[in-house]
Amino acid sequence: MATIAGLEKNKQIARRFPEEIATEGNVALIDEYCAADIIDHSPFGDVEGRDAVKKQIEELRTAWADFSATVEEVIAEGDMVAMRVTLRGTHEGAFMGLEPTGKRFEVQNMVFTRIKDGKIAERWVQPDTLGMMQQLGVVDLPTE
Repeated sequence: MATIAGLEKNKQIARRFPEEIATEGNVALIDEYCAADIIDHSPFGDVEGRDAVKKQIEELRTAWADFSATVEEVIAEGDMVAMRVTLRGTHEGAFMGLEPTGKRFEVQNMVFTRIKDGKIAERWVQPDTLGMMQQLGVVDLPTE
């Protein structure tokens, strides 16, 4: 059974990824905050290991030079931390084969983070990809 202090510590660890690594682009912190065998699950595929996660963040920061991930809410239970995060950025570099549109996006993102031995061991990331693609002008919803 997790203590209140333990749950608060897990929240602090989990939110460092969106705030310090993704928003600030400080990929060196991945070695400090993430387990060596971290697994990051997202609609774009699974990424395994610190080096692969670093590469993913570097690619993200290239596509969205002004990328930010604002943590709105955090809930923890046991070794899991759930966060509602607002993602923002301007499409200035290639992303998933899409040439830059120069358009901004703002979408919600749900992140579940598993903490093991004080490190991020696994993350499940679910951004509103359809909303982002609509805002970038590359996907239209059917009119009828």
